[in-house]
Amino acid sequence: GDWDFWTDWKDRRLWVTVVPIVAVTFPAAVQAFAWGRYRLPWGATVCVLGLLFGEWVNRYFNFWGWIYFPVNFVFPSQLIPSAIILDVVLLLSNSFTFTAVAGAMGWGLIFYPSNWPVIAPLHVPVEYNGMMMTLADLQGYHYVRTGTPEYIRMVEKGTLRTFGKDVAP
Repeated sequence: GDWDFWTDWKDRRLWVTVVPIVAVTFPAAVQAFAWGRYRLPWGATVCVLGLLFGEWVNRYFNFWGWIYFPVNFVFPSQLIPSAIILDVVLLLSNSFTFTAVAGAMGWGLIFYPSNWPVIAPLHVPVEYNGMMMTLADLQGYHYVRTGTPEYIRMVEKGTLRTFGKDVAP
């Protein structure tokens, strides 16, 4: 949903927690099927590659093809390193229980560092009309859309945002 679509929401605190928790469920199920039935250790990676392909098709045709919203503002999260860690833990441990604990923890812990090179340029502070904001927030101001993100942006208007990822009154 919104946590993974918009670049101005990718720098929030909840994007780092919501997306990995929600995204691990389907790759884990495909991994359990592929390992349990065929002993193939790459179920999560294949699932994430298919998901990534589907998300890029969605982002291109829906965001660019219909409303001309720039694709580089709505790129999907990078889940491939997380899926590789999940598959490697299952391959080395041969245990669903250990993979559920250690592999899922590795999935969540590597998520933000693997996405950091893509998101880092959007954390650059800029001054716009006397307000300090990140480049991602500036994109959100120029490409206005309806729904919850715009409401949250109006609440955080001004200098309420800090660069420590918290909202300061």
